[in-house]
Amino acid sequence: MGAAMRRIQAGNALTAFGIGFTVPFLYIYVAQVRDLGSMAATSAFVAFALGALVALPLTGRVIDRRGPVPVVVGAAVAASVGAVSLGLSTSIVPILLSALALGAGQAVMQPALATMIVWCSTPSTRTRAFALQFFMQNLGLGIGGLIGGQIVDENRPGSFTLLFSIEAVMFLVLAGVILTVKMPHAPVIKDATPKDPAQAGGSAWKRLLRHQAMVKLLVLGFVIFFACYGQFESGLAAFGTEAAGITPSTLGFALAANTGAIVLAQFVVLRLVEKRRRSRVIALVGVIWTVAWVIAGFSGLGHGSAMMAAAAFVTTYGLFGIGEAMLSPTLAPLVADLAPEGSVGQYNSAFALVKQMALALGPLGVPLGAGVPMLYIGTFIVVSLGIAWLALRLGRQLTPEQDNPSLSRVVAQGGPAEAAKASEPVAA
Repeated sequence: MGAAMRRIQAGNALTAFGIGFTVPFLYIYVAQVRDLGSMAATSAFVAFALGALVALPLTGRVIDRRGPVPVVVGAAVAASVGAVSLGLSTSIVPILLSALALGAGQAVMQPALATMIVWCSTPSTRTRAFALQFFMQNLGLGIGGLIGGQIVDENRPGSFTLLFSIEAVMFLVLAGVILTVKMPHAPVIKDATPKDPAQAGGSAWKRLLRHQAMVKLLVLGFVIFFACYGQFESGLAAFGTEAAGITPSTLGFALAANTGAIVLAQFVVLRLVEKRRRSRVIALVGVIWTVAWVIAGFSGLGHGSAMMAAAAFVTTYGLFGIGEAMLSPTLAPLVADLAPEGSVGQYNSAFALVKQMALALGPLGVPLGAGVPMLYIGTFIVVSLGIAWLALRLGRQLTPEQDNPSLSRVVAQGGPAEAAKASEPVAA
């Protein structure tokens, strides 16, 4: 790992640490500490998501034209201002404006940092680089949340102001670290897909939407994020507390099991997946999550003891974590490998936008999870099987090297004979 990549990963981890300080406590802060009620807290989350959805469609073009460094720095400063303002706000309007700035800043950082990782890696190292990024993010979030939980006190608003101030400082640290990174002089990736003449003309978004493989990946990504991340703290939590009788402390253990599974399994999983076809790895995640939803359904049937239900629920979150560990070295590198030369920022931004949309719609599962629990479980069993189906269909649109990046190393090391083999179609 080069010096540039080390600094990118360190800045990313510190930012995740700062975010972990505040994310678990935002609802309590707005609704209870500032005494604005649940509706105001919900509005703050909506504003947070809205900031991301407004900013992301404009981000990719700026990244590709100006480079990712100024975008990361600008987003970090905006997020820092939003965090400080949020910690000092006492009424609904300043809170909503602060949440808009914070949401937009955090969202814009994602594709910009991903583009930096792409520029500083090759197809053969990209998988491991994104796996490390995901590992560091989860480690930072977990440690930040753990320490933040020891600092906050609902009876002392100043303790929450301190948390948001720490988050703001971490964003500024990220900006400072990124400014020291020496990026390639020109925004061109040595191993990028050449510009496709068939995609010439029209806006960047129109060209992207004519790319069938990328469109299928965006659809797949939406389903993945809606079925997993979008349900963690909404529909699945409602199902657990209402149907399975899970206590808040057990829900906390489940979330910890999810993070623990990611941290412990990330590099073990990486060795298993980095030389295998990406489409089949994603399909396997769909199967694992199908099992997770079946186990979650068992926890809500009421046939066992409360301990059995709790164990099943914690297991569900752990299985989701294993699936996430398999996706982290798969999805983001695939987006980069699909991007034509000069469009990596646009493709990363499109994928980040799809993720935000899925997360914003995730709470739609709450009424089902709380009111019709078995229908909720059945729906997401079908959705998870759909992930496997969509992944296998996507595999038919990918070149052998896009689906299995280890082939690029074989070509580089084996000469013409191996190159000829690698260029042969891979059986579906």
